[in-house]
Amino acid sequence: MMEAAIAPSASLEPPLQSATLVRRLVAEGLGTALLLAIVIGSGIMGERLAGGNVAIALLGNTLATGAGLVMLITVFGPLSGAHFNPAVTLLFTLRREIPLATASAYILVQIAGAVLGVWAAHLMFAEPIWQVSTKLRDGPAQAFSEAVATFGLIVAILGSIRFRPEATPMIVGLYITSAYWFTASTSFANPAVTIARSLSDTFAGIAPSSAPAFILAQLAGAAAGAGLCGWLFQPERAR
Repeated sequence: MMEAAIAPSASLEPPLQSATLVRRLVAEGLGTALLLAIVIGSGIMGERLAGGNVAIALLGNTLATGAGLVMLITVFGPLSGAHFNPAVTLLFTLRREIPLATASAYILVQIAGAVLGVWAAHLMFAEPIWQVSTKLRDGPAQAFSEAVATFGLIVAILGSIRFRPEATPMIVGLYITSAYWFTASTSFANPAVTIARSLSDTFAGIAPSSAPAFILAQLAGAAAGAGLCGWLFQPERAR
């Protein structure tokens, strides 16, 4: 993201000039770790308490993830931009708002943080730390769902930054909450999340064999969203 200072209330915009690269990377890694701890932990808790009712388990997983995102983006947004998502980082790299070297570092800590977050959730619920998911999420409908989910996420991010930057945490959290339910894939919308969830054979897991199609669809959806928003949200004078 750009190196200029931003308003303290803005999130997913350029990070504060005073934040060093190390602080930004710690914010990205910690934020992504907490996000995955929320996703996996709430999935385990929901499944254990739902008594076999998958809808109730998914509802618990959904509400925890959406609420957690609002907090994480609000807290870490002013430091790193609160991407927590390689697709979002690549978006801002293509917009020339974050250098490629910085983006590469962001993506590495996002993936590492996501895996650590999964392991933390396993420890909290006395699960084996090392797991490989057996939950298949295959088929064109699942992949298309991920493209749609990530497309919508990019629209939510760029639209809120353009028109209501102070509302970005709430908008993103609410969008992901809704996308859990209107997409067949339950809206991973994040390559780092997809990789990490393949290492959890729990409610929120995804089999490693299903992950590549998800990631490709997420990147395609992000590219489509970026292309549309680049035109749609362009100021009239620039047009």
